[in-house]
Amino acid sequence: MTLVTNKAPDFNADAILENGDIVNNFNFKKYTKNKISVLFFWPMDFTFVCPSEIITFNKSIREFEKRNTKIIGVSCDSVFVHNAWRNTDIHNGGIGKIKYIMVSDIKKEIQKSYGVEHPSMSVAFRASFIIDQKGIIRHQTVNDLPYGRNVKEIIRMIDAIIFHQNNGEVCPAEWKKGEKGIKASQEGIVKYLREKY
Repeated sequence: MTLVTNKAPDFNADAILENGDIVNNFNFKKYTKNKISVLFFWPMDFTFVCPSEIITFNKSIREFEKRNTKIIGVSCDSVFVHNAWRNTDIHNGGIGKIKYIMVSDIKKEIQKSYGVEHPSMSVAFRASFIIDQKGIIRHQTVNDLPYGRNVKEIIRMIDAIIFHQNNGEVCPAEWKKGEKGIKASQEGIVKYLREKY
């Protein structure tokens, strides 16, 4: 089930903030107001593929900040487990001091509202949502549990969203920031194809 073009479901939850503080009233809509946001789910803390993804998002935090984009990660573990994972050294299977919000979906309500719950294991798939400044989901990917996602592709898609917002042109296959788009007309696609191929 895709949520693309729909309003992103709002939620209130326990969370660990960027500075390590634990709060029990984090509100997704308020935090992301007028910002592009990436909401991503992982199955469980202290597992195997998950730390590689969480650390990669963290290493890319400046790229997201350049694009005025907020990152919010979600799993069904408690904030106390999140905190223990943050306080475990990367070389010992931890994730270190993550610089974005980590949400606790201990009741599994958020993963259900986004339609990303594994049917038999009751954890979240590796799902990612890019949500625009108006709260509309513009991009969605869902990976099965063994397969880590590509953070560079998420950044590329944010660039595409910003590009389209700024000039109305659409983005062809493998488009990258700095490249030409296509005017959304028969003349536009003919011109693009002639120049490209």
